[in-house]
Amino acid sequence: MKKILFRKLLSDCLVFFLITLFSTGIIIWIFQAVNFLDIIVEGGRDYLVYLNFSLLNFPKIISKIIPFVLFFSFLYVIAKYELKNELIIFWNFGVNKIELINFFIKFSFFIMLVQILLTVSIVPKTQDLARSFLRTSTINYFEGFVKPRVFNDVVKNLTIYSGSKNKNGVLKEIYIKKGSDNNFQITYAKSGSFKQVGKNQFLELSSGETISINDGKITSFKFSKTDFNLNNFDDNTTKYKKTQEVSTIDLAKCYHNLLNLKFFNIDKNFKVENCRTDNIDNILKELYKRIIIPLYIPVLILISLLLIFRSKENTNYTKFRILIFLMGLLTIITSEMTIRLINENFFENIKYFLIPIIFSITLYLIFFFKFRIMKF
Repeated sequence: MKKILFRKLLSDCLVFFLITLFSTGIIIWIFQAVNFLDIIVEGGRDYLVYLNFSLLNFPKIISKIIPFVLFFSFLYVIAKYELKNELIIFWNFGVNKIELINFFIKFSFFIMLVQILLTVSIVPKTQDLARSFLRTSTINYFEGFVKPRVFNDVVKNLTIYSGSKNKNGVLKEIYIKKGSDNNFQITYAKSGSFKQVGKNQFLELSSGETISINDGKITSFKFSKTDFNLNNFDDNTTKYKKTQEVSTIDLAKCYHNLLNLKFFNIDKNFKVENCRTDNIDNILKELYKRIIIPLYIPVLILISLLLIFRSKENTNYTKFRILIFLMGLLTIITSEMTIRLINENFFENIKYFLIPIIFSITLYLIFFFKFRIMKF
């Protein structure tokens, strides 16, 4: 009978948690997807690049909201059980409160492992894959990102400016700068329009002049009509992996080698992007987020279980629920704030690594000494 009761409570918590998690995640994803429209509107990318990039950001959203949604779900369901007198059934069937705590502690470790799997493996992989779509994609819609009276410089070493644009897409008073430093080309034209022949894109210009500067030498020519080729240009998208996109194993190896640690035998010639001495702080913070932050999940579930300390008949029950909610919220904020305290010294950071473990042990001991001789 006890197993049936535990499974019922757990299933209610899980159902509410999963529904809340995915509904909240989808809402946040939609808002982010709207922001990502710049990939098409300003970046001139194909809609498939935008779609893949947006979808691959969903695991990151889920991993970010799991701690709060999990805490809120358990707090809500346990409070609901108490308000509907369903927790009394547990005590009437001889369930010791410490048994309930032990049951949910085991479950919290399972959720913690799922979260670690997300943050350590799945999220970095999907973030790298999402970024790779931008790295390998080409600009398909030059006409889309060129806006009147704006210096459009999405494309590397290319700046396009136009004074106006009519409803037919014809640009007026065009300025184009191609190249950089001492070698560049400036083109002026009274008007122009985008054309595409097969996969080739170009800007058809009318009535203008091109001035070329090459190592201090200036040449120019005027034209009545010319085509400005828009192929073979790179955009300003970051071509290297960001720290959050590098695999966890590679980050750990990088940190190990940069600090000359002797824990493992790692090839000193091991190379990975962003593996630099000036990036050690960011590397360790990223490892902390992936491995240590999930350890707060058992803490949050134990905090939600504090509700069983009091029954709804207590006059301060509502205030007690609010207090527990604030405790959980403060724990989540604390877990995020400790990231800023992380520095390059591994041994100095150990105290921050131990915080969730100490919290979990302390809360469990409170439950243990409170209920060890109590049977309901």
